[in-house]
Amino acid sequence: MEIKELVSFYVNEVSETLEVSFRLIGDDDDEIREDQIDLTEVETFGYDLNNKIDLDLFEDDDDEYNDNSEYHLVDDFKDDDEVISFLNEYYLIYPDYLPDPELF
Repeated sequence: MEIKELVSFYVNEVSETLEVSFRLIGDDDDEIREDQIDLTEVETFGYDLNNKIDLDLFEDDDDEYNDNSEYHLVDDFKDDDEVISFLNEYYLIYPDYLPDPELF
C-alpha cells in the first residue's frame, strides 16, 4: 500500500480534521479514496498545523502602503510530498482505516 497521487487536501478548522482525497499505486485512474483524519492524529505523528509566523510582505518606504505584515498559516504540509509521507505512515500503522476506493 503506497500513495500514488494526492488529489486534494484541506485542513478543516471547524471539524478539526484533515480532509484528503488520494489514489494508491494499485488504484485505477477512475477511482479515488477520501478520508477525514482527526487533527489530533496528525499531531501524534509529529505534524503541527497551527504554527503562525509574521511575514513582512510589503516592505516599502512609501506611506501609501501601510500593510507591512500579514499573518499566514505555516504548517508541515508545505507540499504534496509531505502529505503523502504522512498518509503512508498513517495507513501503515492503521491499515484498517484505509478507505475503500470509490468511482471518481
